[in-house]
Amino acid sequence: MLPFQTLLTINKQSGAPVYQQISNGLINLIREGVIKPGAALPGSREMALLLKVHRKTIVAAYQELFMQDWIETIPRKGVIVSQRLPEIKPRSFKAAARIPAYAGNTGFTFNKTRVMLSSAARAADHRLIINDGFPDHRLAPIDLLMREYRSLYNSPGIKRYAAYGSALGPLSLRTAMVQFLSESRGLNITPGNVLLTHGAQMAIYIAAGMILQPGDTVLVGEPNYFLADVIFQQFGAKLVRIPLDENGIDVDAIAKICKRQKPRLLYIIPHHHHPTTVTLSADRRMKLLELIREYKLPVIEDDYDYDFHYSSSPILPLASADHGGNVIYIGSFTKTMATFVRVGYMIAPENFISEAALQRRTIDIRGDNLLEEALALLLKNGDMQRHLKKSVKVYHERRDLLCQLLERELKDAVTFRKPSGGMAVWTQFHEKYPLPAIAAKVSAQGLFMTDGSNYSYGTKNHNALRFGFASLNEKEMREVVAIIKQAL
Repeated sequence: MLPFQTLLTINKQSGAPVYQQISNGLINLIREGVIKPGAALPGSREMALLLKVHRKTIVAAYQELFMQDWIETIPRKGVIVSQRLPEIKPRSFKAAARIPAYAGNTGFTFNKTRVMLSSAARAADHRLIINDGFPDHRLAPIDLLMREYRSLYNSPGIKRYAAYGSALGPLSLRTAMVQFLSESRGLNITPGNVLLTHGAQMAIYIAAGMILQPGDTVLVGEPNYFLADVIFQQFGAKLVRIPLDENGIDVDAIAKICKRQKPRLLYIIPHHHHPTTVTLSADRRMKLLELIREYKLPVIEDDYDYDFHYSSSPILPLASADHGGNVIYIGSFTKTMATFVRVGYMIAPENFISEAALQRRTIDIRGDNLLEEALALLLKNGDMQRHLKKSVKVYHERRDLLCQLLERELKDAVTFRKPSGGMAVWTQFHEKYPLPAIAAKVSAQGLFMTDGSNYSYGTKNHNALRFGFASLNEKEMREVVAIIKQAL
């Protein structure tokens, strides 16, 4: 309900009757759009209490409004602002009208994003979507997660879960993660090395903000995960792009740069690099670890979909080796479960994690305690591990099917390499098939796909996209490829 006691001013020293001041005040509020046609007004008793006047005064004011057709009385609904407002002379209406407070621009200047992003907001309007590698929410154990969520909600400890809690995240989930990450990634950590975040993107943002100053140099792959680039550039960093090939990022190029002048940060995605899906080879990994130790080089290791390997055994993360406390390891349950399960994490030395928790609290007091407690139970009872085992099998089959379809149906238009894991295939279209034109054509057929602009830098255009296969079942995948073939 609107604060009528502050919106309506009564001047008892005025010569105008109080009921008339109230009726005129309500008319002005309706004219200015503060009270909309069809809106309910408080009853006469309630309005009298709000304005501290006698109820008969409100009855007289409402009677005045009713006589002028500003309001109507509807049985069981009460007093309603008329949908057909009385005619007002253009001159008097114009004089009373005002521009809504949020109709124009701000009256002040503010900092803007330094990098333009191509928006995928239009994707939701399409029947089919090629995303850049999302899990299939239809496979996620959401029923099991909600079972644990409801159980916790109805437990005697709900008051504890509803409290603010630690900025690090619930100890139960951090403890469960210590065992999970040790068994799956070989990480030798304690709960004090774990910070939970609202998705991996927040973890990257917090870590970058703690390390970078304007003018600092950040080494990234070429091409690179574009949202990480945006974060670094927002902090005023200069990006130095390092080439990639089928064996991952060029570690020799990193060594040459370090010899000239140590960069402030290295951002790397060793497994299923985003966007190209290549994996850092074992020998390059060893060389890189030597550089990290020698130069005490801060590293953000983004391992967003480590759990999904198909063709080969995974190489352990950099964070699992002796890195001298220089690697900040970032992962996410979003890729493990579904995009709407926004739980990420940061692994780092305890002094860094303690400060990162304070930084996190300034932008997000805490996560969803109840959801994170429920995730902890899924890890403890093995439901998460069983889900991963099933998902890996399904995604493996979908990867193979997509590669078969690309080879058979689009072989004259695209080039790709079958990834060893992950949820997408880096698909490059031949020059005569510009992605923006294809994206526009398939959109008319109900298919959304990006135009590849996120992976273009300056004059370099890869004319490529990450063809996410994990979220498409067999029928959807065949239809998607058929639509693209028709557009070509």
